[in-house]
Amino acid sequence: MQTVRRAIVIGNGFAGAENQCIGLVRALGLCHKFTLYRVSRPRGGINDRLHWLPVSVHKKLDHAVKWIRERRCLGKKLVPLPAEGKDARHIAKVARDTFERDGPILVVASGRDTIAVASSIKQLVPENVFLVQIQHPRSRLHRFDLVITPRHDYYPLTPEAQKQIPLFLRRWVTPRKPPDKHVVLTVGALHQANSVALRNAASAWRDQMAILPKPLLVVSVGGPTRHCRYGRDLATELTALLRSVLPTCGSLRISFSRRTPKIVSEVLVTELSNHPKVYIWNGEGPNPHMGHLAFADAFVITADSVSMLSEACSTGKPVYVIGAERCTWKFAYFLKSLQTRGAIRPFTGEENISENWHYSPLCDTEKAADEVIKALDDRGWRLQPQ
Repeated sequence: MQTVRRAIVIGNGFAGAENQCIGLVRALGLCHKFTLYRVSRPRGGINDRLHWLPVSVHKKLDHAVKWIRERRCLGKKLVPLPAEGKDARHIAKVARDTFERDGPILVVASGRDTIAVASSIKQLVPENVFLVQIQHPRSRLHRFDLVITPRHDYYPLTPEAQKQIPLFLRRWVTPRKPPDKHVVLTVGALHQANSVALRNAASAWRDQMAILPKPLLVVSVGGPTRHCRYGRDLATELTALLRSVLPTCGSLRISFSRRTPKIVSEVLVTELSNHPKVYIWNGEGPNPHMGHLAFADAFVITADSVSMLSEACSTGKPVYVIGAERCTWKFAYFLKSLQTRGAIRPFTGEENISENWHYSPLCDTEKAADEVIKALDDRGWRLQPQ
């Protein structure tokens, strides 16, 4: 029986995707024995308009444009385009060359841009790696040993969703088939906020947060997406609702994500930053996010962020959501599933923040880790946590 002692994470540079991979690796006990590789997509200028292209095509086009500009300006000779699959071949070589000494490698990838590299590794050294793809790759699931994805990724296959999709577009925006035995379905996103991480965060942030008057309400603001659109109007509404519940709060802390538009954050900062109960993180110094998860008594979260909602709902503490009525498609389906579980309630401004209510916390990361262990066992491999 082969023993898995190490992992490789294939990331795309976005925290939301990479945190899911690292969260799974940590839940498997390999947090001190993994290597992070990133698939970098060209950014800036015309590249931002080409985000819909596969990353391999995008890189070639970007390189060609740069070569044309350089040759026009500097008269440089032709520079060959990067070899396709270079990253995959390097990782495959490592897996092959170290197999006898260190055993197989668990490869965990997340995000559209990582699919080509991750599946190429599996194709090159199928006997040396076990490949887990997080987030639905849409088609050809046989390229992966395991796919871990939220249930709402299969929303497009529901009768309700099918009515919303033109027939000629269905193969491009839906999974081709219902989930099979290689697919592990979760409620929300995987993450790193497990019990150990929260205990460590409680210790790290104790001096700053344990002294805050209770109850502590934490407000996490994301940013608008294609299926959850909002702007200054939601920020104004949120400000008014927070003012309404402040009398029942001991303290209130607000943080913004990297996706939060300035027009949204400015409203909250202008209206609330001078209130004695309110603290707004300005983005400088250590990110207090894990400390907020550890010490909050309740949360208010904008409806656009699957990751933030999944983390908060894993604590078992009250989670209030604002902006759910603005969300469509599978995001609305996800929010409905949380509300059905009793994990979230709409934020109305009439809440008593000292009131506590209970539900079964989300345990997606732990459950996904159990499924990986079972799949490894079916292959005749075992996991050896560090």
